[in-house]
Amino acid sequence: QGELAESGGGLVPAGGSLNLSCTTYDRDLRFEAHTAGWFRQAPGKAREGLACIGWKDLPSYTHYSESVKGRFTIARDNTNNILHLQMNSLEPEDTATYTCAFSLYDTCASSWSEGDEFRFWGQGTQVTVSS
Repeated sequence: QGELAESGGGLVPAGGSLNLSCTTYDRDLRFEAHTAGWFRQAPGKAREGLACIGWKDLPSYTHYSESVKGRFTIARDNTNNILHLQMNSLEPEDTATYTCAFSLYDTCASSWSEGDEFRFWGQGTQVTVSS
């Protein structure tokens, strides 16, 4: 397990935006070299993969689930070791605990959304969208 810390969650009205951040304090995790992803889990529901980004902060290295495509944007700052998730047009259905994760690979696998390739996980930050 790595030391990952998410921030930026909170309560927001429907249609609003939030920007989540994730950073690492784990010396065993080379932030700039590994694939990163964002996941969420709502009470009573399975974990859902939202976005994945390879080691390069380029559009060709990013992948999104259909549920958030066009609304959420994943990005990484390899200089400052920060992973972002910009969330726009939030809906009550987006209410969940959001977690960042890192794998030991440099690109997203085709099955990234299942989460099996990710080795390091954060504790999560709560996002609540009011109607």
